[in-house]
Amino acid sequence: MTGIVPLDEVAADAVDLVRAFRASGEVSFQDVPLAVGRANYLKACAANGLAAEAVAETRTLGYPVAGGTAALRVYRPASTPEQAVTPLMVFIHGGGWVIGDLDSHDSLCRSLANQSAATVIAVQYRLAPEHRFPGPLEDCAAALQYIASHAEQLKVDPGRTILAGDSAGGNMATVLANDPASQDLGLRISGQVLFYPVTDLTISQPSYQRITRGFPLTAASMHWFREQYTGPLEDWRDERLSPLLHAEGRRQPPLFILTVGHDPLADEGIAYAGAAARAGTHVEHVHLPAHAHGLLTSAGKIETGRRVLAQAAQFAARALA
Repeated sequence: MTGIVPLDEVAADAVDLVRAFRASGEVSFQDVPLAVGRANYLKACAANGLAAEAVAETRTLGYPVAGGTAALRVYRPASTPEQAVTPLMVFIHGGGWVIGDLDSHDSLCRSLANQSAATVIAVQYRLAPEHRFPGPLEDCAAALQYIASHAEQLKVDPGRTILAGDSAGGNMATVLANDPASQDLGLRISGQVLFYPVTDLTISQPSYQRITRGFPLTAASMHWFREQYTGPLEDWRDERLSPLLHAEGRRQPPLFILTVGHDPLADEGIAYAGAAARAGTHVEHVHLPAHAHGLLTSAGKIETGRRVLAQAAQFAARALA
């Protein structure tokens, strides 16, 4: 186990948030009761996230899942005529499959809609540990089915679809983007936008040894999230949990991927980008060695987050053209 990363190795625009986290005792998700962790995450996203941009329309809808319902939130980009059909971006939020919701990523989705000129539909899947693997992933698959079958009412073009997500949401986005069943719904997956995704839930990449303290997401956090999501008897090499282990030689839909150096997920994201590129996938990989996990949900305080979000939106706009 290595020591703490010195503050002088943290990006200048992120160091104040990291310093404050350390000064407050480095209390992370696994250190508090689940309800408190969920509430703290929402507070952090609200305090550090982007200001909410106006969009042409936003509405929240229910969609059916096994044994119940879950929610979608639709963001029509600003200045879109009422009856215009737009490209589609489906966004799956992160939070280790355990925390986060439509509100935690609301401002992020608004910005993506406006900058990409696509209607963003955010997915609220049911969370672990109340709903363990493969429940959240199946909820997201059900959301795609609902969107595809209601495309006309939603005024979106299923032939121009991006799947996007951060962290655990990035895991589910890429799993679904590479699942033939998604294409069978009538969706044409034009690209993927993945922000520091989980791609290897065996938790065996070297960056887990580097990031053990000093940041909100550490190796211990990921072990806790995995325990909540899967339990100890799961085969973590399953393609739906560890797509990296099945990526070599598989050509994927065009891929934008962000990785950050101060992140236990850094090395698996870098490896995933490399495997995709070797297989012939068009890959745009942004690596920020001095930033940490959660950059996009802290983009209200960290300028680099806003810059990378704009790059991702530009990639999406090109892929959907």
